[in-house]
Amino acid sequence: MILPKDRDPRFVTIRRGGTLSDSDHQLLAQWAALCAEHVLSFFEAAQPDDPRPRQAIAHARAWARGKIKMSEARTAAGHANAAARALDGAPRYAAYAAAQAAAVAHVAAHELGAAAYAIKAARVGAPEGDAERAGCAECQWQRDQLPYAIRELVLDDQRLRNKICWSLFTC
Repeated sequence: MILPKDRDPRFVTIRRGGTLSDSDHQLLAQWAALCAEHVLSFFEAAQPDDPRPRQAIAHARAWARGKIKMSEARTAAGHANAAARALDGAPRYAAYAAAQAAAVAHVAAHELGAAAYAIKAARVGAPEGDAERAGCAECQWQRDQLPYAIRELVLDDQRLRNKICWSLFTC
């Protein structure tokens, strides 16, 4: 489980009673898509003919640009999750990262799921004995990609949800 039991109002849009602006919601989706895309090669190496995770990432970006509806991005997330189910290891986690990125359109707090699954993919896909370093490098790379406007929000979210996200954000 990557979502908290109680929704953080900072990840609920203003029009739904929270404090998240639409522009920051869009930035969260773009950052999540970037995190997922960074490890997508694990999935595509295992399943080169399955476009569903890449399409989910594209849908996350399209939603952030206002080109598609939330429901379309959410559907793409479901398809990426389906692509993951038959796999294990890094390919599976990479597909889950893509699904989480697309799901940000529906629930902004999925942004951390995309990042966490990407770190899991990097760790599991690393050469033997290099998992910890690869996970920390992925986590740092993700942090380096954070737009200034959402940086503190995401870093605080990592601190608060680190335990339910497999303690992957301690690097």
